Amino acid sequence: MKNSAPIRVFLVEDSLVALTILKRILASSPEVDVVGTASNGVEALERIPGAQPQVICTDLHMPKMDGLELTRRIMTDYPRPILVISTSVNTQEDSRNVFKLLQAGALDVFPKPSIDSLSDYEQVKHELVNRIKVLAGVTVFTRHTSRATVEPRTHPVSPKKPEPFSPKPVSNSQFPIRNFPSLPKVVAIGASTGGPQALYAILKQLPANFPVPILCVQHISEGFLQGLVDWLAAECFLCVTIAQPGEFPKPGTVYFAPERQHLQLDTQGRLTTVSTPAVSGHRPSVTALFQAVANCYPRSAVGILLTGMGRDGADGLQAIAQAGGTTIAQDEQTCVVFGMPKEAIALGAAQHILAIGEIAPMLLNRISSYRLG
Repeated sequence: MKNSAPIRVFLVEDSLVALTILKRILASSPEVDVVGTASNGVEALERIPGAQPQVICTDLHMPKMDGLELTRRIMTDYPRPILVISTSVNTQEDSRNVFKLLQAGALDVFPKPSIDSLSDYEQVKHELVNRIKVLAGVTVFTRHTSRATVEPRTHPVSPKKPEPFSPKPVSNSQFPIRNFPSLPKVVAIGASTGGPQALYAILKQLPANFPVPILCVQHISEGFLQGLVDWLAAECFLCVTIAQPGEFPKPGTVYFAPERQHLQLDTQGRLTTVSTPAVSGHRPSVTALFQAVANCYPRSAVGILLTGMGRDGADGLQAIAQAGGTTIAQDEQTCVVFGMPKEAIALGAAQHILAIGEIAPMLLNRISSYRLG
């Protein structure tokens, strides 16, 4: 049986040291072929059409044209899966800007390897090549987006005013599905590849006084979680934060599991974090969160499983369903990677299968029927 051809990768990086390290890592894998490089976005746009890469890896900060503008141009002119390879933490603004690349069409982020990280060479190689393999299987589409809608803010952001809880009317015929069995007391969301964009699509539709707390697990490279939280907090009306042990979850607040820790709930309903072994290969794990939510709020939890590779969250979604809660899986058409939701659907754990744009309206419609009905 013939081996499949290696994945064609194009690297955009202005640091010669970083570029050398990346080329060395990828050259050692027979599954990847670096078909071109550029030191900035202008060079990249000239060379990418001839190189015909399957995946493009780009840095954020570069001269002449940075990674954000490059991402916009690629997604407009010849869309390809884009992996952002960047220093995970510099300033808060840099951290947010990394996620603006995802908002513009990039699919995932990965920490830039350094000389120090080469002590874990095989681990870095394994993770980077796996990330590229996942993205190589993703189909992306041309984005016809005006600059006005994607240009990053360059002026101070005015304080956000709370919006009243007044969801737009949504007819039951739009969602031919049963109501929540009881008034939800918590919403739990899990996601992996493509998750930041999916979370943004849901959370941006929810008002500041959304009447229940939201607990989240997002698989993301170490060092990028705070940037994700800062970006979502700047873009959404909800309060977005990293969970602190001992706190009772508050309505209108989104709590993310800390890096390297599972997010749990104690018998009183307070947030706890634990460093117990990985579940489904992950820590934090979606399944670990969902199981904790099922135990604490057996009939009043909503579990939502979004885009991602693997099967983390499938067993946890089943636990919520079996406990009497409500379960939702993102549909195949709107997933970047239809892995985790597919596994949950195969288990029969997903009561509702919805496009990403339908999830927030369903939450608002069903919860408002209890509050306003």
